[in-house]
Amino acid sequence: MNDTALRQTQGVLPRPAGWRGIAADWASDQRAFKNVSWGKAMMWIFLLSDVFIFSCFLLSYMTTRMSTTVPWPNPSKVFALHIGGSDVPLILIAIMTFVLISSSGTMAMAVNFGYRRDRARTAILLLLTAVLGATFVGMQAFEWSKLISEGVRPWENPWGAAQFGSSFFMITGFHGTHVTIGVIFLLIVARKVWRGDYDQQARGFFTSRKGHYESVEILGLYWHFVDLVWVFIFALFYLW
Repeated sequence: MNDTALRQTQGVLPRPAGWRGIAADWASDQRAFKNVSWGKAMMWIFLLSDVFIFSCFLLSYMTTRMSTTVPWPNPSKVFALHIGGSDVPLILIAIMTFVLISSSGTMAMAVNFGYRRDRARTAILLLLTAVLGATFVGMQAFEWSKLISEGVRPWENPWGAAQFGSSFFMITGFHGTHVTIGVIFLLIVARKVWRGDYDQQARGFFTSRKGHYESVEILGLYWHFVDLVWVFIFALFYLW
């Protein structure tokens, strides 16, 4: 009798029906993350928290822009470059967007070759992704220096509402920090892939199970998220 009760206690309890069953799954980790590593699950949780932060930033920007009584600067004029004797609107922003979206493609290919355990191509594509990310950060630094030289500050700007400067530096700076951190980790993981740490399960940080390139996939989740956030920033800040 006692043995039967003990076996029933150690076994998997039946799943409740409806929403209670879903809540029980996520709370007890029986099915939701059964085949997902902790590294990947924690990355998803981190990205979810980042979604809340970027959402607050963008909602604050939208609220500020719609509530200010001072005219808001025209992004097509503010972010124009003087090329060939005329101002070309948003040309730098368009190139930055193209570079970052292209890096998302190279990152996806790196994850694909990581699944195939193709060490050389995975490392090369990670390095190419890092180069594209660094190029994006470099162009963003040029954009910052250009606006600062024209008089834009977090508390004022020469074209209208003073909140424009604080919104710009806060949103683009926070995103640029994410890209910079991503580039650093891309270089670290690319070096480990090139040395064969994931094939040999060499001891150290970010080393997954032997023969598995899971760290590449986890880094890919982060990088795709950074690219997706830029799409919203591009649409709401530069095109609106």
